[in-house]
Amino acid sequence: MKTDFIRAINQLCAERGLSEEVVLETVEQAMVSAYKRDFGGLANVTAKIDPASGQVRIFTEKEVVEEVEDNRSQISLAEAKELVEEAALGETVLVETTPSNFGRIAAQTAKQVILQRIREAERDALYEAFADKEGEILNGMVQSINAQAITLSLGKAEAILPRSEQVSSERYRPRQRLRVYVLSVTKTSRGPQIIVSRTHWAMLRRLLELEVPEIYNGTVEIRAIAREPGSRSKVAVAALQPGVDPVGACVGMRGVRIQSIVNELGGEKIDIVEWRSDPKEFIAKALSPARPVSVELVEDKEMGKTAIVVVPEKQLSLAIGREGQNARLAAKLTGWRIDIMSPAEAAERIARLAAEETARLAEALAKGELEPGEITEETPIQVLGLSTRFQNALEQAGVTQVGGLLERLEKGNEEILAIPGLGPKSLEEIEERLKMANLYPVVVEEVEEAVPAPALEEAVLEVTEAVPEEVTLVEAGSEEAKEVEVALEEVKPAEIEIVPEEMPLEEEEAEEWEEEEEEEEEEEEEEWEEEGLVFAERKKKPKRDLVYDERLGEVVARKLRRPSRRRDDWQREIELWEQGEYDYDLDLEEEESE
Repeated sequence: MKTDFIRAINQLCAERGLSEEVVLETVEQAMVSAYKRDFGGLANVTAKIDPASGQVRIFTEKEVVEEVEDNRSQISLAEAKELVEEAALGETVLVETTPSNFGRIAAQTAKQVILQRIREAERDALYEAFADKEGEILNGMVQSINAQAITLSLGKAEAILPRSEQVSSERYRPRQRLRVYVLSVTKTSRGPQIIVSRTHWAMLRRLLELEVPEIYNGTVEIRAIAREPGSRSKVAVAALQPGVDPVGACVGMRGVRIQSIVNELGGEKIDIVEWRSDPKEFIAKALSPARPVSVELVEDKEMGKTAIVVVPEKQLSLAIGREGQNARLAAKLTGWRIDIMSPAEAAERIARLAAEETARLAEALAKGELEPGEITEETPIQVLGLSTRFQNALEQAGVTQVGGLLERLEKGNEEILAIPGLGPKSLEEIEERLKMANLYPVVVEEVEEAVPAPALEEAVLEVTEAVPEEVTLVEAGSEEAKEVEVALEEVKPAEIEIVPEEMPLEEEEAEEWEEEEEEEEEEEEEEWEEEGLVFAERKKKPKRDLVYDERLGEVVARKLRRPSRRRDDWQREIELWEQGEYDYDLDLEEEESE
């Protein structure tokens, strides 16, 4: 039957979350300390508590001797054999030395020791419970706020949110619930010291893992995170399975997933970009929402890895961001130093670098320190260091690169001498400079005679075989000549219809006007026939003439065009005819004279 002492221990274990073995061991150590304090400071004293009855027994180790000089540490051989039959001189045996009134004395003496031991056991249990929480997200409640830190309650333990780990744009109040990231858990004499953060980049990573199932199960992977707490963040994600949109998975339907994280972080903007293995493409994606025109990578020992990004003039401020925030986050995300410039600035920079490179090559050429292959066909002729007059003459002739100069020399010196302003002296200077650059004399590659392909040889052979060996002359008018004529008629090629090209606009308008005149003439003749007025001159066929059509390539017959009349003149003639004042004889004379 369990005593009150055992019941109290069990209740203590349940309230403090401790194991029964730990509490019993703590009580035994407290009993030993109480015994040594009241009954002697011997080092070889142990205490045993019966878990069933709760009885406390004290045992002392004593040495077996022939003659006992100190009863507290020695025992005779006869007494030792009564306890242990195999006892011998020089050995130690455990002898129970529990005092008669030890229960009450031990309870008063061991009270503080037991409480202290229990506190230590409780602190150790808390440390073990939160040591595994490092790097996780926990929910806490604000307990107290001071200038240095905020104290959060995590249930059985307390956490500290230092000022350096607080978001500057957030305002905290007592009893406010917060989600925090556990930075570190340290074991101290007062219990575990838990440091939490609201600004660490890993907090955004853990929130994405909790909110996006594709990230939690490994379908989508977070490759990089750049964060400015409370303002803006950029996250690079990549899909590990084909057919999965990593950006869409993180954003969610209508932005539900990413919006919940934004609300948790106090309105912090989050840009999700797709990770690319190509640094140029990755940098272009990281500068979203701007769309760069080109990205150039330069690796220098002094500057490090630098990316020169050219963006349109209208998107320059968008790419840089407010106070350079967008470019700064993109640099953190990609690991490259990013220089953003407009197309005009990029052209100026390219021209400056080209001029510096040209000057360097010219200096190296003059000193004879030029390495093989440094001067190519695209190298400007300024590198050769020619006289200003000769150089201007070459540029006016369209020779601005070394390749163009070599092409003219391949054709012969006459090509150079034919350029205005150049003579034998300039030719010698050009050859001398090219020799210094190991580009002269110019090697002209010999072109081998083309060997006919097998298919071409067979075609030539077929044509040769098709030519008749002998030609027989046939007399004109003979039967053989008639047979040849019949045969030629049968193989006469079909007539080819040539469709003329579209006429120029002026000719088309002229033809349309002719058609309108003919239609008006036909209408007039019909009206005159109705009135019984028929003139033989109008029944004559239109005159035609033979002309050579350049588009068709042949001679054709065309109607002679008469000067067109304006519609006002025709209207006037119709009015005169209606009034009976029209002079038909004069009109006929004009037509005959034409």
